[in-house]
Amino acid sequence: MADHDDTAGLDRRAFLRLGLVAGPASLAAACGWDGGEILRPKLLAVSRVNDWVGEHLLHSNRRLAKEYPVSARSRLMPAYHVGPELPRLPAGAPWSLEVGGLVRKPARLTLPMLQALPAVSYTVKHHCVEGWTTIGSWAGVPMSAIAAMVEPTADARFIRFDSFDVDRSGEAYMNGWDLESAMHPQTIIAHAYNDRPLTAEHGAPARLYAPVKLGYKMTKYLTRVTFTKEKPGGYWEDRGYPWLAGI
Repeated sequence: MADHDDTAGLDRRAFLRLGLVAGPASLAAACGWDGGEILRPKLLAVSRVNDWVGEHLLHSNRRLAKEYPVSARSRLMPAYHVGPELPRLPAGAPWSLEVGGLVRKPARLTLPMLQALPAVSYTVKHHCVEGWTTIGSWAGVPMSAIAAMVEPTADARFIRFDSFDVDRSGEAYMNGWDLESAMHPQTIIAHAYNDRPLTAEHGAPARLYAPVKLGYKMTKYLTRVTFTKEKPGGYWEDRGYPWLAGI
């Protein structure tokens, strides 16, 4: 992930706060190092402590991220993907979002269908685990509205978000979320950024977005949303990043 002077300017207070919440495990992993065989277990233990603190002391669906005027938007937002090239659908290839798992009414949403659903929009600050921040406007469908559409069963406790962003080893990006975080009023399936449809740089055709989470939890290039009973892992979470990643 690149750092841009006009998006970051490294806000030291924000960086320190992220360091306390995300912890050494995530910061080490963000730099491409997971501590090796000696330190990896300790970093993973720190990650579990951070998740407990975030889940029991910091997380609340009543706490909303601060919104900003459109005039405060940053000029750039760094693009990030795990694949060797910018993920793009082949020209003319159809895209749809499959929503299923432990639900009563599985759904398949094309992009026009998603765009036709009632949307929310906000201008918020995006926090990267590496310490930079940027302000942008996002629009999309609340995840809670999609949940209401498919009607999760009583056994559904988590949601898995899958992507078509694939790294060199063939592993696709994915994230697991707890149901409460996914139902936060600011958690959306975004299809627009800064008043325009998403581009490939920012996760087109659609991506997960929530300003109360660190950036790596916001799965781009979405293909599937699956309600589950078991707790899913995550691309970076399985490498030592905190699982909850709230801010």
